[in-house]
Amino acid sequence: MRAFLGRFGALLTGDPKADRVVPPSGAAAWLTLLSAGAMAFLAVFALALSLATGRLAERWAGALTQGATVRISAPAEQMATQTRLVLDILGVTPGVGSARALDAAETKALLAPWFGPDLPVESLPIPQLIEVTETGDGFDAQGLKLRLSAEVPGATLDDHKRWRRPLVAAAERLRSLGLLSLGLIGGAMAAMVTLAAQAALAANGQVIRTLRLVGARDIYIARAFVRRFTLRALAGAAAGTVTGMIAVALLPSADEAGGFLTGLGFAGTGWFWPLAIPPFAAIVAFWATRAAALRTLREVQ
Repeated sequence: MRAFLGRFGALLTGDPKADRVVPPSGAAAWLTLLSAGAMAFLAVFALALSLATGRLAERWAGALTQGATVRISAPAEQMATQTRLVLDILGVTPGVGSARALDAAETKALLAPWFGPDLPVESLPIPQLIEVTETGDGFDAQGLKLRLSAEVPGATLDDHKRWRRPLVAAAERLRSLGLLSLGLIGGAMAAMVTLAAQAALAANGQVIRTLRLVGARDIYIARAFVRRFTLRALAGAAAGTVTGMIAVALLPSADEAGGFLTGLGFAGTGWFWPLAIPPFAAIVAFWATRAAALRTLREVQ
């Protein structure tokens, strides 16, 4: 670690004479800046996706784990009686913390995203919904289903397990894909920086031969390329990260968009995570350029 920090300190101080070996502009310079900026921009969105899906998985798991719904389908004249029976059963069921019947306004709000706000709930044969909240220990779902089917034939228990598991699994897979994307982005940036460094070294073959004739060692020559390309990658990644964070901040909020794709972005201290992208890009560029420079210098005669 001390040696690594020492190398980075040398990068910051630099050597003006050695820096002249690397051209300050050209295709290699633009390739490094643009590739680092583009990869950092994509990395911000991959990181935002990973963090957002992680929050989504936790929210879905927390919201559905301790919740269940009883649906009552019965003729209008029997609906109130059966609702009362279900509430009585739930009131004495171990593991049930609370149970309440949703009123017409709440039912209408639940159906509004699919049927619009003007749905005439009162005149339609819509099932009565009862919201059930579990205690920490939970209740025996199978036993409660059997009791409801025996005493209230029109009642059906949905403990949300069949909905919860696919949703949480999907969110976890999206988070894994986001992390995989970060790894692929880092690999792509390393490949682009390596190609740029090799192109710069090849273009300066005559200068390298001249430096060797006057006694310059390969590590001295390589250090100039490593410093220049590391700083280029750092600058490009910083610009791409700032642009990506601004783009994420401009995404529609949950209140404006609604639905499944809400909350895609950073929250709270999550905004500090993208700040690690430029240093990470610099580290990737450092090792990629160093390896490419030393390998190419061994080949240059």
